[in-house]
Amino acid sequence: MNHTTALASADSIWEKEILPQLERYIRIPNKSPAFEPDWVKKGHMEQAVKLISDWAQTQAAHIPGLKVEVVQLQNEKGEPRTPVIFMEIPGDGKDTVLLYGHLDKQPEMTGWRQGLSPWEPVREGDKLFGRGGADDGYSSFASLAAIRLLKEQKLPHSRCVVIIEACEESGSYDLPAYIEALAPRIGQPSLVVCLDSGCANYEQLWMTTSLRGLVSGNLRVDILTEGVHSGDASGIVPSSFRVLRQLLDRVDDVATGRVRIEGLHVQIPPARLEQAKAVAQVLGQEVYDRFPWVQGSRPVTNDGTELILNRTWRPALSITGSEGMPALGSAGNVLRPFTSLKLSMRIPPRLDPAAATKALKEALESNPPYGAKVTFEGEKASAGWDAPALAPWLEKATAEASQAFFGKPFMAMGEGGTIPFMEMLGKKFPEAQFLITGVLGPSSNAHGPNEFLHIPTGKKLTAAVASVVATHFKR
Repeated sequence: MNHTTALASADSIWEKEILPQLERYIRIPNKSPAFEPDWVKKGHMEQAVKLISDWAQTQAAHIPGLKVEVVQLQNEKGEPRTPVIFMEIPGDGKDTVLLYGHLDKQPEMTGWRQGLSPWEPVREGDKLFGRGGADDGYSSFASLAAIRLLKEQKLPHSRCVVIIEACEESGSYDLPAYIEALAPRIGQPSLVVCLDSGCANYEQLWMTTSLRGLVSGNLRVDILTEGVHSGDASGIVPSSFRVLRQLLDRVDDVATGRVRIEGLHVQIPPARLEQAKAVAQVLGQEVYDRFPWVQGSRPVTNDGTELILNRTWRPALSITGSEGMPALGSAGNVLRPFTSLKLSMRIPPRLDPAAATKALKEALESNPPYGAKVTFEGEKASAGWDAPALAPWLEKATAEASQAFFGKPFMAMGEGGTIPFMEMLGKKFPEAQFLITGVLGPSSNAHGPNEFLHIPTGKKLTAAVASVVATHFKR
């Protein structure tokens, strides 16, 4: 591959074609079904699917033989499943490369700075702000652009299959049905490329080697059947919030955040420990400086290796929502009857999410303080993923691509998020190699306010993927 030509072409495709399409995509409030149950009637998902599939159809002029199809199955109740965009590109030889991304989005979230909005794209220098551009709208366009770079240089490549799903942010609950239905057309991929992950900086190519799983659910404590005057009842009736505090203390240490439930921990593989040490040495304070800290605040420790392991191979609890507490302006002197919290527990790779849910439920519901009514209703339970041993050809290809397009060596590390598709594919295609990467770098803030896509990284990543796919064919 002529790297200079490839990068120049990627730059042109992004500027002239991809970025205008991404701006249109950002304007579509296509929230994932977990956050928009009435997604069929709203029509936003249909609009996003049409935008991407229509653009993909135009690429047949550059990618001979490209086939684009929107596939939509029904569930057991006869209701429509979230659709999948399925693309096929004929190739040379018998191997198959599978490229994956998703088009559904997280909710708006509050806190966008003045001049920015989740549904209105804004470009500021190298950044394109707006919900879903980096997570994960760009993947559809970048996947086809990478194959287009190969065609432009007349480089041979394996048959390619592109799958773009529409409920990843809801746990990919529809995806198994599609993988089963499309199995004969997918074939047996020997390389899986996923562009839905992150990068610890924008200066080199990052490969994700593991992902955490997720257990989420609603914890509720009821102590009264109705609210009563706090002056009358406090000191006699325990606060439902205080009971919650006691229950949460069973789950994690209030001083350190370490999860107390031993069944939620796994043994960290030595190779992953060494990777964490190497990444900590390269990043230094970037491990924690990339977050929007309040002045004077600090991370749980200054040990970079421990911080990386905390976010990749250890469980961690977050409280992401609440009910039963009125807004401050309407909060009277009332001892409330109940408090409910949404718990989000990240679990390490190699841990069964069903077992994790059971362990969390037992820890919370057993022997409730003061005989209060305590319920934990699990919602999502997604497994993490640990990559297979890196094949020498892929290690060499990734190193060459990083040096050619970023000018620095590639780095490998785990990520703290969840991509259910990876664990699914790992089981179905145990012989496959995985290139899991993405543009979600420092301050890009996927799921939060001010989400942005770092445009130069998107361009370089497109060319890097093309280079790896070319090397895959001649390995």
